Amino acid sequence: MSNDYRRIAKDGIWDNNIVFAQALALCPLLAVTGTASNGLGMGLASTAVMIASGLLISLFRGIITPQVRIPIFVLIIAVLVTLVDMSMNAWVHDLHKVLGLFIPLIVTNCAILGRAESFASRNRVLASIFDGLMMGLGFTLALVLLGAAREILGSGTLFANAALLLGSWASFLELELIPDYKGFLLIILPPGGFLVLGFLLAGKRLLDRALAERGTKRATVEATASNQ
Repeated sequence: MSNDYRRIAKDGIWDNNIVFAQALALCPLLAVTGTASNGLGMGLASTAVMIASGLLISLFRGIITPQVRIPIFVLIIAVLVTLVDMSMNAWVHDLHKVLGLFIPLIVTNCAILGRAESFASRNRVLASIFDGLMMGLGFTLALVLLGAAREILGSGTLFANAALLLGSWASFLELELIPDYKGFLLIILPPGGFLVLGFLLAGKRLLDRALAERGTKRATVEATASNQ
């Protein structure tokens, strides 16, 4: 993998993460993350749209005029979301019943439109596909982390009803981490989503600061050793 693709991967998953760095797509993030299973389902659907939109927009970037690019981008994303919505309704109907209200809202997800404008419309097809994949995985990571934290604190379980939502193959994900747990109702309710998200954002900031300080110390030691 070239340095460019490494940078794209690092940006999508961590440095420029849609949620933890850009603070975008908070509506679906907070709406569907009552459980980790719901977060995973929404994340995978969004990733599919990001990959496909990156492919199509990059492929046709030479013929899409700047004056109409935003309506065209929205139209492409809307078509892709409709296809994903219909596919989920056909093949993972139980998951669609849970997320069905929020799947169409992917069209208005400013993160997807933003990547179409800032990256896919200016880069080649393979790079745009990879960017969509990495941004989608970063978004999925945020959804699953938030959903898992809320589910564990609120119910004492992890990936509850994963088999019902994602199919029988996902039954191995279902865990009861705290038996006979009474639950922390606030975390499951909407205010809990904001609280947990705040702690996750703070945790990322602290980790980034610690990594930056560690890198600075290492660079200082190396510079000192090379001067001796």
